[in-house]
Formats: sequence, structure tokens, C-alpha cells
Amino acid sequence: MVASANGKSAVERAFALIQDGADPADAVVAGVTIVENDPDDLSVGLGGLPNEAGVIQLDASVMHGPTHKSGAVACIENIKNPAAVALLVLKRTDHCLIVGEGAKRFAISNGFKEEDLMTDRTRALWMRWRANLGRQDDWLNDDEMDWDPLDPINNGPGPIGQREIGNELSRLAADHDMRWIGGVPYTTGTINCCAVDGNSDVASCTTTSGLSWKIPGRVGDSPITGAGMYCDNEVGAAGATGRGEAVILNCGGFSVVRAMERGLTPTEACLEVAGDIVRRTKEKRLRDENGRVNFDVKLYATRKDGAYGAASIRPGGRFAVCDEKGARVQACPSVYD
Repeated sequence: MVASANGKSAVERAFALIQDGADPADAVVAGVTIVENDPDDLSVGLGGLPNEAGVIQLDASVMHGPTHKSGAVACIENIKNPAAVALLVLKRTDHCLIVGEGAKRFAISNGFKEEDLMTDRTRALWMRWRANLGRQDDWLNDDEMDWDPLDPINNGPGPIGQREIGNELSRLAADHDMRWIGGVPYTTGTINCCAVDGNSDVASCTTTSGLSWKIPGRVGDSPITGAGMYCDNEVGAAGATGRGEAVILNCGGFSVVRAMERGLTPTEACLEVAGDIVRRTKEKRLRDENGRVNFDVKLYATRKDGAYGAASIRPGGRFAVCDEKGARVQACPSVYD
């Protein structure tokens, strides 16, 4: 099993289930469900960062190697486990993708409970982001407020900042593709999980709350088969996290699998596709003063023989893996030094 760095618990769970005979698609979905249920992970499921309207819209997809089928949901609201809903799309319908209100109705009809996914933390962060958007609106920016140290409500720079999120999330900011601007987190992170079982059958799943503060209705790579994840039972499985638009434009998951089919190792395949993303990024706004792309993408892959790897655009990337040696998080190579 391999996953994004926030998926150590996911790969551990998926590996245990496969050892007990579970199908790889069922296993990866069960694994990422742990992360979806974690309110401290701001990139997925319960407590994920909302769109600009303060609504958490979730996306997920899963693909099953033996049947070469996929299922996905996009812009689903008030359902905290979109990966499990995507798995039902795969298993019970002739469709690959169901979106919006239709996806929610499909989930509810299959027994999923509708619930508020906003935590106190994500609601406070959204309100802080909204208040600091500009000086021409009626919301006071942090530097415009008259903070009173004796006032239990207005006694500091915003209701919740980086310190209040906790040292652990701050330490893992890079693993979540998160950066802080004005005490508000911006994330393109999510979780992908790929698996190969003892029969050399493969599966891949990606689930996310998407780009923080996005335009309502925005869909990234996570629910798109061939972008946020893909698998071919004759080759292996792959997935991606990071800037979704870049992954879509370069068919990230599909391209990694095809590179492995050409004979590249999983790590080589991930590095090649990450390099392709860098090379094909043409817009000046997406490059810094040194000409480097100003975003990150991480790619993950497992080959059907059990080989695995990952790569990122920026240095410092990490990923989770679980095999007979146990679950761990390790470093991956990058396009940039």
C-alpha cells in the first residue's frame, strides 16, 4: 500500500484488511475512511476546509483493477465519506461519476446519513478568511479590529490561528500541501491510497475536500478517473495530490501507469510525470521569479509485482507505505532540488 503522507493509518488499515482476504478496492476505501473521519485533517471529509461560500463540497473516486471499473462523486455535500459513496457508484451502477445533489440523494438512498461537516475550527477559519478578503466590505480585517485583552471574544488576532490549530498540523503542513497566509491555511492536499494484493490485483482511491476557499462547484482531479487516480490490473495503480488543475491537464494517474507499462519503475514514472507537469505549465502566474512553478504535485504508484514509489515537484515530499515491514512515512525524490 502507498498513500499520501497523511495516510499512514490508511495504508496500515488497508494492508491488514487485504491480509484478511479483502478486495483491494474495499481495502483502500476503508483505509481512507479513517482520514475522512478525522476532524483534524483539514484536507478531506469531516472538518475539511470549505469553499468560498462556507460550504464543504467533497470529491472522491475509486478504481478496481480486476474489473477495470471506476466510481466517483463530485461536489457532494453533507456526506462525510465520499469514497464509500464512490465505491457504491462503482459496484451498483453503470455510471462512473455522479455529482452534486444527485450524488447526495444517491448516498442517502443507500443509507448514508446527512450531517453538518463544519467543525468549530473550520467555521472559524472560514470566517477569518472571509473577513480578511478586502477592505471595501463590511467585515473588519484583523489589523482593523480594536482588540481588547480583557474581552474574552475579541482578545487576539482572529478566533483561530496557526497556533490554535496545533503543533502537529503545523509540523505536517508540507504533507498536507498546506501553506499559511495571514493566519489562514490554504491547502491543495488530500489523500490518495493505492494497493496491490497477493494476487497482484490493484486498486486506487482518492478523496478530498478540495482546494480551500474554492469557487462553489469547482471540481479538481480527485474524482476524475485518469487524473487523481487510475489503475490497470496488467500494470499497477497510481494517484495524485496537490494542484488538481495541473494533474487534470496532464492526466496524472493515467500517465504514471502508462509510464510503468513502458518499463519505468514506480519512482521513475512518478518523476517523469511530475517533470512533464513542470514543463507544460506555461502561464506566468504559475511560476515564481526564478521560473519555477509555484505549486506542488505529489504522485504515488504501486506496480503489480509489489514495487512502489512516489515523487513530488518540490523537495521535502513524503509519502506513506505499508508492506510486510509495517506502516511508515518516508521521503520521496523531487523534480526540483
